Amino acid sequence: MMNELLIQLYENDLNKVIKEIELYENDEDLWKLESNITNSGGNLALHLIGNINHFFGANLGGTDYKRERDLEFAGKNISSDEIVEGLKNAIEVLRNTLENLSEDDFEKDYPEELGGKVHKTETIVLYMLTHLNYHLGQINYHRRLLSK
Repeated sequence: MMNELLIQLYENDLNKVIKEIELYENDEDLWKLESNITNSGGNLALHLIGNINHFFGANLGGTDYKRERDLEFAGKNISSDEIVEGLKNAIEVLRNTLENLSEDDFEKDYPEELGGKVHKTETIVLYMLTHLNYHLGQINYHRRLLSK
């Protein structure tokens, strides 16, 4: 079933984010900005945690998560341990949500417009996977840039 494949792909990539966060030399480096890079690895990880909890947990899983998107990019000096814990919790939210979606649920309209348009749930679920990978690459680049 598609749910199992999606869970596997998301978990694999979120675990890569966890490994990236754990590879930072220290917690301070998570928040450093270099050159023209405007988002730190820490803020990108917070953003991914917010995305999963909002787009999967709240919108599809019925959790009571209230997103504060601005804080995802404004928050600073959160320990790597706290970020890793948030990512692990996001994996659980994602798994619980996807396990409970039926094939018919994927064909339904997603409950929130994205980009001013209504999309099918399957479109949003796949888009969010590419979004996760985009930010995973940014986190990897940010970490390597600081360890020169």
